[in-house]
Amino acid sequence: MRTIAVSEITQNIKEMCIEANHFLSEDMQKALAGAVETEESPLGKQILEQLHENMKIAGEDMIPICQDTGMAVIFMEIGQEVHFEGGVLEDGINEGVRQGYVEGFLRKSVVKDPLERENTKDNTPAIIHYEIVPGDRVKITVAPKGFGSENMSRVFMLKPADGIEGVKNAILTAVKDAGPNACPPMVVGVGVGGTFEKCALMAKKALTRPVDEHSQIPYVREMEEELLQKINHSGIGPGGLGGRMTALAVNINTYPTHIAGLPVAVNICCHVNRHAVRIL
Repeated sequence: MRTIAVSEITQNIKEMCIEANHFLSEDMQKALAGAVETEESPLGKQILEQLHENMKIAGEDMIPICQDTGMAVIFMEIGQEVHFEGGVLEDGINEGVRQGYVEGFLRKSVVKDPLERENTKDNTPAIIHYEIVPGDRVKITVAPKGFGSENMSRVFMLKPADGIEGVKNAILTAVKDAGPNACPPMVVGVGVGGTFEKCALMAKKALTRPVDEHSQIPYVREMEEELLQKINHSGIGPGGLGGRMTALAVNINTYPTHIAGLPVAVNICCHVNRHAVRIL
């Protein structure tokens, strides 16, 4: 059994909230740089160059990549041989988010009640997903999620007879309906299978997979490649102003499901697909 202080979780999440809002992960940086070279539209290329310059300025001057610093989504993969001490884990996670957003001067975008709309003034509470895994380590993923792209997400409860073509059509429909509102070039996270809530969670987690990594399931990998090509021939383009680079990646996760269902969730993220990962 390994003991980890809750205060250590708090400190790491504080640092990760600030890190994720100022620096894109290496895979995203490479993807954006590659998009500048690939884009054929002069206007699209100009927009991508501006986005690339924005990333540089954000890192050098410690200004958030985007003014929408998001709602903090936290994935906690906890080894079953880990014991936490010195407080309640969930309180420690939220304290890390509070410190990160307050001390990092990040925009506070969370309201206490979805209808009364009073701001919590510290961006808490976070959205926290726990998973118990083998071992004695803790993997933390902090993914601030802006709501311009979040609002473009969809869940489709398809019939099994809709099959793989139905899944592809659902994904393409979600992307086309999102259009410029998702701040392209986008990353498209997809969950197929499970239940209503499981497919949505898979789609969210798919956004944290490096954009240069495909599914290890052959038919899923083929679908990711095919859909990325089709999306990039949709004409939406950078900023929704036309061009080739509408999406940087399509990441699909799958899970077993019921004989009567075929749930599909599409969770879109804008060009600032932010996430920081640490293993303790």
